[in-house]
Amino acid sequence: MAILTGAREPRELAPVVESSIASSPDVISDDDLQLTLFCLYELHYGGIIGADDALEWNAELIAARTLIETALEAALRERVVVPDAPEPQADAVGAALFELTAADSGPSLSRYIARKASFEEVQEFLVHRSIYTLKEADPHSWAVPRLSGRAKAALVEIQSDEYGGGRPHRMHSAIFAGTVRAAGLDSAYGTYVDLVPAITLASVNMMTMFGLHRRLRGAIVGHLAAFEMTSSIPNRFYGDGFRRLGFDSDATWYFDEHVEADAVHEQIAGRDLAGGLAEAEPELLNDILFGAAACLAVDGWAGEYLLTTWAEGESSLRHPLFEVVDA
Repeated sequence: MAILTGAREPRELAPVVESSIASSPDVISDDDLQLTLFCLYELHYGGIIGADDALEWNAELIAARTLIETALEAALRERVVVPDAPEPQADAVGAALFELTAADSGPSLSRYIARKASFEEVQEFLVHRSIYTLKEADPHSWAVPRLSGRAKAALVEIQSDEYGGGRPHRMHSAIFAGTVRAAGLDSAYGTYVDLVPAITLASVNMMTMFGLHRRLRGAIVGHLAAFEMTSSIPNRFYGDGFRRLGFDSDATWYFDEHVEADAVHEQIAGRDLAGGLAEAEPELLNDILFGAAACLAVDGWAGEYLLTTWAEGESSLRHPLFEVVDA
């Protein structure tokens, strides 16, 4: 933050980042590297209080960001298992993505929320989700000007729903903010960024990395396709869990909205968005599959982290939540 607020020079960041990457056993789970990348990315979104907007394209900061991105992408490509590619035809690509998401055997965080989660665990769940969902759809929107034809039209159709069809109160980020407040939490974006572990930040950073780089437009499309295809049923379970804990319909609106909306979106995302892009640019097919597989893998790791810490009777946050809530 000293660099972002002008207390130190931007040129000082890259050497520190380079050293941190060299000494880190795993960039994906490295709290300092993921938080640094998250902050550098925020300069491209709503900005950071106290940071000069001119830093968004500062060459020294971009150089430091590139170091982390390179390490993150390399780690993902090494660890994520990508399925064999089908023919670059819309129906075949859609079918392959549905097969990939149906075969996902990661831990079911949604079922745990539905059946067992305590109120405190639900609060923590919302804290983790707030890092992305209070700006829901924004990372995927970077892809809009990088697509054309059928894929572009499909993405705009999906994003229009995400942004409430022109009605601010129906934006999914705004609906989620109501759920956050219903749980007694602060719905201001970024409130809890210091509390979440690297894997939560990595999930969001991965989306932004895919979205910001034109060469990775296949990956962001694949990510969104998998994201939509694995949303409807889990959100039904999340809604059930919140109702079990006494939350009213206003608080569960976000989850209930996604049960219906994403059942439609998954069809558009699989065949028209991902399939349409594969037909138009067959050379991007492998990255489409990589983005989808990375979505499932990283979100699975994040879900496993939450379930493991809760099973051990520990908090999934880096610091106690009440220190922020009571502040």
